Amino acid sequence: MSIEPLLIVELGLLGLGAGFLAGLLGIGGGMVMVPFLTYIMSTRGAPADLSVKMAIATSMATIMFTSISSVRAHHKRGAVRWDIVRRLAPGIVIGSLVGSLGVFALLKGSVLAIFFALFVGFSATQMFLDKKPAPTRQMPGTGGQLAAGGVIGFLSGLVGAGGGFISVPFMTWCNVPIHAAVATSAALGFPIAVANVVGYVISGWSVQGLPAGAFGYIWLPALGVVAVCSVLMAPLGARAAHALPVKKLKRVFASVLYLLAAYMLWKGLTA
Repeated sequence: MSIEPLLIVELGLLGLGAGFLAGLLGIGGGMVMVPFLTYIMSTRGAPADLSVKMAIATSMATIMFTSISSVRAHHKRGAVRWDIVRRLAPGIVIGSLVGSLGVFALLKGSVLAIFFALFVGFSATQMFLDKKPAPTRQMPGTGGQLAAGGVIGFLSGLVGAGGGFISVPFMTWCNVPIHAAVATSAALGFPIAVANVVGYVISGWSVQGLPAGAFGYIWLPALGVVAVCSVLMAPLGARAAHALPVKKLKRVFASVLYLLAAYMLWKGLTA
C-alpha cells in the first residue's frame, strides 16, 4: 500500500476527529479509528483478516500520543484522579500483555470485529441508559482495582481502544464524577497503549503478507499521520468536555459508539 496524497488527507481527517473525541470522551479515539482504519486498509487491497488486526494495533499505537496530549489538558484542570491511576495501572499492564501477545494473535480478524461490535454496543447501552449508582458505592480496594485493571487492559487489547469504554462506565458506577472519570481514563490510556503495542509488535513480527511500512501488526504510515493530527486536537476536546453537561456528554459518547459498532458487526459477519 503506497501512501498517496488522498490517503494522507483521509488519515489526517481521521486523526483530527479521533483526537477531539479522545479529549472529549476519554476514549483514546480507538473506538473511532478502528472502523475507519479497517475501511481504509480494506479499500486498498489488504486482506480482511489483516485489515482488522492492523487497524486495531495501529489505533492502539496512536493512543500513546493522544493520551499524553489529552491528559495534560485534563491535569491542568485538576480533573485526573491519580490515586485511581496508580491502583489500576499494574493490572492494566498485565491484562494488556495477555490480550495482545496471546489471544489477539490466535483469533481471526472477523471474530475480533464481531467482538468489537458487541462489546462496544453493550458499553454504549450502559452509558445511554445513564443508570444512577447506589450513593454508598465507592471504588474497590487495591486488590479489586488490580483485577478491574486487568479486565480493562485485556479487553482494550482485543479491540484497540484506550479503555475508556470500560473504565469510564466503571468509575461512574463507583460514584466518580463523569468529568473526573473521563480525565482519569485519558491518563490510563498511556499504560494500556504501551503494553499492548509491545504485544502487537511481537505477535505480528513473523506474520506473512503484511503491507509495506508494517512493524509487526502496526502500520507506521497511518500511525505517523494520525498521531500528529490527533495530538493537535485532543486539548480542544478536553476543553469541550469541561463545558458540556454530564448527561449530554454520556449521550454523545453512546451515539458515536452505536454507529461504529454497527459497521464493525457488518464487517465481521461479511468477512
